[in-house]
Amino acid sequence: MRRLSEEIQKCRLCGLCSGRKNPVVGEGNLDAALMLVGEAPGRTEDEMGRPFVGAAGQHLDRLLQHIGLDREDVYIGNVVKCRPPNNRRPRPEEIEACSPHLERQLEIIEPGVIAPMGNSSIGYLMARFGLKHAPIGRIHGRQFRADAPWGVVVLFSLYHPAAAIYTRDLERVMMEDFEDLGGLLRRMDPPSI
Repeated sequence: MRRLSEEIQKCRLCGLCSGRKNPVVGEGNLDAALMLVGEAPGRTEDEMGRPFVGAAGQHLDRLLQHIGLDREDVYIGNVVKCRPPNNRRPRPEEIEACSPHLERQLEIIEPGVIAPMGNSSIGYLMARFGLKHAPIGRIHGRQFRADAPWGVVVLFSLYHPAAAIYTRDLERVMMEDFEDLGGLLRRMDPPSI
């Protein structure tokens, strides 16, 4: 992971690198059973070089704590490692350019559960594992089994933590989805929480 981090620091595969302060590689437990994958760093993440440290990150921390997990128990990353201008969604060509970094992270961590958060990460990961993509409103909280080079993996689609900040009605839905995610992790052999 250290070598990958150094490569990401030097990466110039897409134009996002020109506006970044810091690439955001990801952080957490390299042996995690759960890998959370967001879309792209925001302003605070770009400044600090860490994933999910702004308001959405605080909300994510609360959701994890709700199911008995801390950041140190999981691995948190993004599909793209540099902040898009004005926090726009990453473009398909930016995701394609950055995807080898995410692929290497997945191969290093070998998670049993991958939780894409938000449409960009859900779209990429569903396609990557040969699954049919659908809008987040239809597939949030659902489990999709897929084959990975390291074994069977479960994709568990989640709303992006920022969604509840902008749409308060989603808070309860997100809590329920995380409770289901916690149940999945407890049923794993061995249990992950």
